[in-house]
Amino acid sequence: MKRPERVAVIGVGVLGAGVGWNLSRRGAEVVFIDAGGPGEGVTNWSFSWVNASNKTVSRSYFDLNVAGMRAHRDLAKVIGPDSWWYPSGHLRWADEPTAQARFLKTAELLAGWGYRVEEYTGAEVRRRLEPAVTMPGEARVLFYPDEGWVHGRHLVRRLVHEAVASGAELRSGIAVRDIGTGGDGTVRTVALSDGSSLDVDVVVNAAGPGAAHVAGLIARHLPMRAEPGVVTRISCAPVPIHRAMHAPHIEMRPDGDASVVLHSREIDALIDTGEEPGQLARLLHESARHVVPELGGSPVAQVRTAHRPIPADGFPSVGPVPSLPGYYEAVTHSGITLGPVIGRLLAAEILTGERDPLLADFHPQRFPP
Repeated sequence: MKRPERVAVIGVGVLGAGVGWNLSRRGAEVVFIDAGGPGEGVTNWSFSWVNASNKTVSRSYFDLNVAGMRAHRDLAKVIGPDSWWYPSGHLRWADEPTAQARFLKTAELLAGWGYRVEEYTGAEVRRRLEPAVTMPGEARVLFYPDEGWVHGRHLVRRLVHEAVASGAELRSGIAVRDIGTGGDGTVRTVALSDGSSLDVDVVVNAAGPGAAHVAGLIARHLPMRAEPGVVTRISCAPVPIHRAMHAPHIEMRPDGDASVVLHSREIDALIDTGEEPGQLARLLHESARHVVPELGGSPVAQVRTAHRPIPADGFPSVGPVPSLPGYYEAVTHSGITLGPVIGRLLAAEILTGERDPLLADFHPQRFPP
């Protein structure tokens, strides 16, 4: 194992927090840097569904997400599950034959890969799992018992608090202005918006939607997709649903004791039409009301259009860029599912130089510097 390094983690969402927490536990000197506050960016505006059932585009990506699910369970044993970890399973059903056939085909593939999936009728779901949900009694509903959801902001704050208690430093409300290198091209300094400068050995770019900008500070081109998504929180107490679900035209989950989170890809498609966020929130609320009538009288509390941090080919960019010694990336969609496993694996790679096979297909080198 190499000597502990001084590591600047840029971006304190779920990925940055995971990397920094793991580095701190292994003796590294960590400085967290975020223009906002821990967990307040895209992590707080994610659907926060922990899963691998939606990650079948390649077997290696599926395996990484399964490892991410396992890492959540392991992390809950270490730091405790309270207020952030909700392994309550996930429901999915459709009201259109083509969509239903696609979901059932995916379930068959997943079962062949050893992934647990159960099928219920709508009547069974209402009786056993979600009595507040309206669906046809004969509907075919898939239940993924090993999935769940995470309160991202609570998880990030918990990890950062533990790291700071162990000696890490947190710089909130401060942006990175420049990344300096030595004559050999190795990362040496990070210049901040408050006028200060840090001497560092390693920089981890976990800046989420701002990752391409941070990469540009060191003359690195990181191509990213532009895929905004609108997320709405509805205030309600008690919360009438118990788990994450993909219902026809709407996805929803609890968000603690007094709110529900809503999202829909169909509504996301309206963002570029110029619809105001408030109108999009009303459309989400209306779709949710058709599935859970109790939500009809619950007010919209918050709405935000967030920009997903997705590398151009849709897969994670995790690891070093050999032409830029000391620079590492931790950029991906599905950060909630992958945060704990990427945090552990990337921290180990930074400190030992050894790359885990789970990350073999997701090296930043696939994007030219």
